Amino acid sequence: MTSQTIKQNVEKALDEIRPFLQADGGDITLLDIVDDKHVKVRLEGACTACSVNQMTLSAGVETTIKKYAPEIESVVNVG
Repeated sequence: MTSQTIKQNVEKALDEIRPFLQADGGDITLLDIVDDKHVKVRLEGACTACSVNQMTLSAGVETTIKKYAPEIESVVNVG
């Protein structure tokens, strides 16, 4: 799979997640994809101060991204 396709798939995953984050006053931005395996995102708004953002990141965001782009190995929040 090309880097562009992986990026498009990651963006699709974030588009699926975004309404849930926005409902709680937050958002998420894709910053980078390293070696087509490691995604860097930034949780924004209410998500930056949320005490469960690590759980949200791994349970919600990472799971959804891997559904669209199974080659992704990790998702990291760069605050």
